[in-house]
Amino acid sequence: MCGFCGFAGKVEMTDKTPEQIILEMAERIRHRGPDSGGVFVDDENRFSCGFRRLSIIDLSDGSQPIFNEDKSIVVFFNGEIYNYKILRTELEQCGHTFYTNTDTEVLAHLYEQYGHEMVHKLRGMFGFVIFDKKTGEIFLVRDPFGIKPVYYADNGGNLLFGSEIKSFLPFPNFKKELNEKAIPHYLTFQYSALEETFFKNVFKLPPGHFIVFANGKITKTRYAVHKFLSPEEKTFEQAADNIEQAVINSIEAHKISDVEVGSFLSSGVDSSFVAARFNGDKTFTVGFDYDKYNEIDYAKRLSEKVGIENFSKMITTKEYWDSIPKVQYHMDEPLADPSAVALYFVSQLASAHVKVALSGEGADEFFGGYNIYKEPISLNILTKLPIFIRKTLGAIGKILPDVKGKSFLIRGSKTVEERFIGNANIFSVKERKKILKSPLDRTTPPTELTKKYYDEVADRDDITKMQYLDINMWLVGDILLKADKMSMAHSLEVRVPYLDREVFAAARTLPTKYRTNKKETKAAFRAAALKSLPPEVASKKKLGFPVPIRVWLREEKYYEKIKKAFLSETSRKYFNEKELIRLLDRHKSGKKDYSRKIWCVYMFLVWHQQFFNAE
Repeated sequence: MCGFCGFAGKVEMTDKTPEQIILEMAERIRHRGPDSGGVFVDDENRFSCGFRRLSIIDLSDGSQPIFNEDKSIVVFFNGEIYNYKILRTELEQCGHTFYTNTDTEVLAHLYEQYGHEMVHKLRGMFGFVIFDKKTGEIFLVRDPFGIKPVYYADNGGNLLFGSEIKSFLPFPNFKKELNEKAIPHYLTFQYSALEETFFKNVFKLPPGHFIVFANGKITKTRYAVHKFLSPEEKTFEQAADNIEQAVINSIEAHKISDVEVGSFLSSGVDSSFVAARFNGDKTFTVGFDYDKYNEIDYAKRLSEKVGIENFSKMITTKEYWDSIPKVQYHMDEPLADPSAVALYFVSQLASAHVKVALSGEGADEFFGGYNIYKEPISLNILTKLPIFIRKTLGAIGKILPDVKGKSFLIRGSKTVEERFIGNANIFSVKERKKILKSPLDRTTPPTELTKKYYDEVADRDDITKMQYLDINMWLVGDILLKADKMSMAHSLEVRVPYLDREVFAAARTLPTKYRTNKKETKAAFRAAALKSLPPEVASKKKLGFPVPIRVWLREEKYYEKIKKAFLSETSRKYFNEKELIRLLDRHKSGKKDYSRKIWCVYMFLVWHQQFFNAE
C-alpha cells in the first residue's frame, strides 16, 4: 500500500524543476508510505510522478517506479494484486523477464502484453498509473469496487493525478477553489456524492473505470459493472457452502504479504468471520467510555475462543473531539460519518503492531445486511396496491400529525427509486433549502444522482435495486473512503476480503430471500459464518459502529463548541445560522434527535477550516 501523485506536461511560470514540484507534492502524502520514496520525470517533460512506499511485498526491491525490460513502460501503483503470482507465470511463459518479485512489475508486463485489456485480469485493490514512453500515453486505473481512491484534474492543459487531493495543493498552477455545488448533496448523502469533488475541477475516478490521457485529451472508460444475475437453483445450504468457500478463499488470498497481517474486530458478524478464519495472531478493537458504545469485551471473548490476542483501546470523549480536525484533513473531502473517528483510532492502534490489517467492509452490500433492506418487505402491503391508491394514502399521511403509521403511509406511497438514496439520508431537499443560503439551495434533487444506477437494474426487485445503489454510491463514497483514508493516516494497509470478485460471484446469483427476508438480513451469509462462529455472533443484528454523538451534543461543553462554529464567518457564508441554532437548541432540549444533521454541518465546517481557512 502506497501513494502516488503526478502531472503530465510542462509547468509554466515557476522557477521550480519538475523534480522539486513532485517532491513537494509527494511530501503531502508521506503518511501513505513512510518507508521510501521515488520520483520519475520523463526526459521530454511529458510525465512526472512521485511515490511514497509502505513496504509489504518484496521489501528490498519494491521501490517505485517499476519498469518493463526496456524501461519504455513506467508504473506507479497503490494497492495489492492478489493473483500476481499466477499472472507472473503466465507472462513469463509469454517471454517476459522480471527483475523484482513485486506485484507492481506484473502491471508493467501486463500492459505491454495486453494493453488496456489488462484490467480484466486483475484480482485486487488498486489505483495505478502507467506511462508509455513510446506513445506518450498515460493510463490511470481504479479497481472495480473502488477500494483505493484515485483523483484527477485537467489543470489548464496539465493532467494532475494522485491517491489524495492534498497532493495537488503544492502544484504551482493549481487553483484551490471550493466546489459549492457539492455542498447540498453532501448535506443529504453525508459524503461527497458528485464525481467532481469539493475542490473545483478535481474529479474522483469512479470504481471500475480508467482514463487515458493522450494528445492533451482525457478519455474515460468504464470496464467493470457489478450486477446481480438471475438466481441460480440451489438450496439454502448449498448457497451457504458456496459463500463460506468463497470467503475463506478470499481471506487466504488477502493474506499474501512479507509482513505480519492482523485483523480489525468489532461485535458484528462480518469482522468476526474474518477474524475467526484468517489464522493470524492479532485482532484490534476500539470502544467508547459509554456502556452501550463499547464492543471491547465482546472482541476479547471471541479472540480468546479462536486463540488470538486482542489489542483494544477505549477512546475517551476528549480524544474523539480532539482528533476531528485531523480526521477531516486526512479525508480530503468532508465526511459526516461519526464512525470515521473510530476507524482512525483502531488504525492507530493496529499500526503499532502490524503493517496490514483485514477488515469486514462490503459484506452488507453484497449479501443484504442493512436493516433498511427489509423495508420493501414491510411495505409490501402498500406497494402492491395500485399507484393512485398509494399516492392518496401518502397524501393523507402528509397531513396527519406525528402519529404512528404516518411515515409508513408516506414511504409506502413512493417507489423505491423515490424513497431510497442510500444508507444515509440526512437533510431532505426541503430541509436543506431552509438551512442553505441562496443560491446554494438551487440544485438537483438527490434522485437525479441515483437515477443512472436504478436505470441499470430497472428489471430487478426493490431489495436488489437498493443493494446495487449502495454498492455504487454508499460503499464507495463513505465506507471504503474512510477505510482507506483513516488507515493510511497511520501508514496501515487495510485489506477487505469481502470486496473480491470471487466473493461477489457467490453473492450475485443468490435468490433475494437468501439475502434479506422477514426474519433476518444476510441470511445465507450468516449461515456460512455460523460454521466458524458461535450462534449468538452469527445471528447478531446489524448495528454499525455506535458513536455517542447524540449524548455529547446535549452536554454544555460540546453544545457551545458547535454553536461557536455555527456562528462563524464561514458558516454564515453558506448557511442560515438561525436555522442551525434552532436545530442545535431543539436537540439539546431533548425535543428531537437532530444529532446527525448537526454533525453533518459541523463536519463540513471543520473540513473547510482545514483546507480553506488554515493557510
